[in-house]
Amino acid sequence: MSATTTGTEQVTDATGAPAARKRPRARRIKQILGVGTLTLGLAAGGAYLWLDSTSDVHNTGNPDCASVTPTGAPTAEAHQQVCASLRAMTDAWGRGDADAYGKAFTRDATYTTYVGSHYQGRRDITEGHRALFGGFLKGTKLTDSYLGIRFYGPTVAIVTTRGDTYEGKPKKPGELSKTQTYTLIREDDGQWRIAAFHNTKRQRVMERISFLFAPDTRPAAEK
Repeated sequence: MSATTTGTEQVTDATGAPAARKRPRARRIKQILGVGTLTLGLAAGGAYLWLDSTSDVHNTGNPDCASVTPTGAPTAEAHQQVCASLRAMTDAWGRGDADAYGKAFTRDATYTTYVGSHYQGRRDITEGHRALFGGFLKGTKLTDSYLGIRFYGPTVAIVTTRGDTYEGKPKKPGELSKTQTYTLIREDDGQWRIAAFHNTKRQRVMERISFLFAPDTRPAAEK
């Protein structure tokens, strides 16, 4: 049995304990938990912003492919031809020309995007980009900042870049959000084409955290 005192609306249980006093206590606990959660959220948000703002890279590369000093280049002409092939690919992207873009790749080329999509062959790459150029990448342009160009003999070159897409004003090298690897080969017709492309999204905050907790993971160029 329970009884109610009408003056204070206090509820007592069978032992006479004031059960109603539990309600304000529970409310206070909820308030404390709410404030604690909000504080933690603000702290986490502030920490994320700090990590993001301090995650700039030192090695931003060189936006001019021709001025990068390659290693192992068989001839100066080979370096120029590789840069010309990459420039033709970039120009085709800027025009939204999927056919011209596809011609920058070998017939059996592979193409891995930063979300993990894996295209196999020139036709696959061409048709995939035809859809992209007509969809959410319509009107975008492509930019690269070159980290290195390495030749392995007279017919193979590996080019690493920081890159991104943009609309309007080009992004600065330090703002480019992806790291990319192009493997080019010189085919029988003398043209340098991309045989494999791999694109990786740079996770700024995760990279910064890994450097903080494991400093030895930092690349030499970033120390």
